[in-house]
Amino acid sequence: MSKKHLVFVVNPKSGVERQKVVEHAIEQYLDKEQFSYEIQHTQYAKHGTELAREAAKAGAYGVVAVGGDGSANDIAAGLLGTDTVLAIFPKGSGNGMARTMEIPLKDREAIETINRNKVVKMDVGFVNGQMFISNAGVGFDALIAKKFAKSARRGLMVYSWLVTKYLWLYNEWDWRIIVDGKEIKTRAFLINIANGRQFGYNFQIAPDADWQDGLLDVIVIKKFPKILGSSLVIRAMNGTLTKSPFVEHYRGKEITIVHPDLKLMQTDGDAHPCTNRLEFKIQAAAQKVIVP
Repeated sequence: MSKKHLVFVVNPKSGVERQKVVEHAIEQYLDKEQFSYEIQHTQYAKHGTELAREAAKAGAYGVVAVGGDGSANDIAAGLLGTDTVLAIFPKGSGNGMARTMEIPLKDREAIETINRNKVVKMDVGFVNGQMFISNAGVGFDALIAKKFAKSARRGLMVYSWLVTKYLWLYNEWDWRIIVDGKEIKTRAFLINIANGRQFGYNFQIAPDADWQDGLLDVIVIKKFPKILGSSLVIRAMNGTLTKSPFVEHYRGKEITIVHPDLKLMQTDGDAHPCTNRLEFKIQAAAQKVIVP
C-alpha cells in the first residue's frame, strides 16, 4: 500500500534552533510506515498559501501548518476547495485554534495526533472574501494584534503588557452591526466574529463557539469601567466572558460591521488594513482537518 504524503510548512522566522527541534520531532515521532513527508519553508507573507496550493495540486494527502493561527490560516486558504487534509503542529505564540480543537501542544503528542489520522470537517469564515479559521475582530483586539506583530518579543507576558498599557488609552467607538438582517447599534470596546473559541493562551473570547455548527459567534464587549478590565480577563480565562453584563453575544451566518472611520482589523491574530464596511460569512464543513 502506498504511503500518504505530508508536506510540513515551517516559517523560518521561528529561528534555526527551533526549526531543528521541529525537524527532529517529525523525524522521531511521525509514523513513516503510514506517511512519507517533506519539509518546506515559507519565504514571505502568504507563501504558505502558495505552498499548500501546490502541494494539493501535486496530490499530497495533507499539509501540516507548523506554527500558530496565522500559519494555519495561510495553509487552509491554499487547501480550500481541495480534498487535501489540513493538520496543525502548534508552534505559535497563542495557538488559539489548536487549543480550541484540543490538539496537543507538546511535540510528540501533536505528531501522534497526526499519526492517528482522525479526519473531520471544519467550518471556515470569510470577511470581504478573506478567509479565517479561528476569529476576526475590530476595535481593541485589532489594535493589540498590530502592536504585538511589531514587538521584538513574543509570548503571554508581552501580550499581557500590551493589553495593560493600551487598555487605559483606548476609546470605544459607536458601531453598527447587522446579524442575519437584525441591526444592532452599540458603543463597543471590541467586536469579535468567532469560529473558534479563543485568541490563544486559553483566553476564551467566545467560549460557546463551535467550529462545526455552521454559525459565527458575534462577541461585543461594550464600554465598561476600565478598572474592571482585570475581571473581564479572568472571565475570559475561565470561560465565563459571555456572562458579563458588559458582553453581548449573538450568532448568525451573515454579519455586517460598519463604521465610517474603520481602517484596521485582525484575522486569526494578524492585523491588516480594511474597509469601513465588513461582510462576514460562514462556509460550513469547508475544510478537512486532523484532530485528536
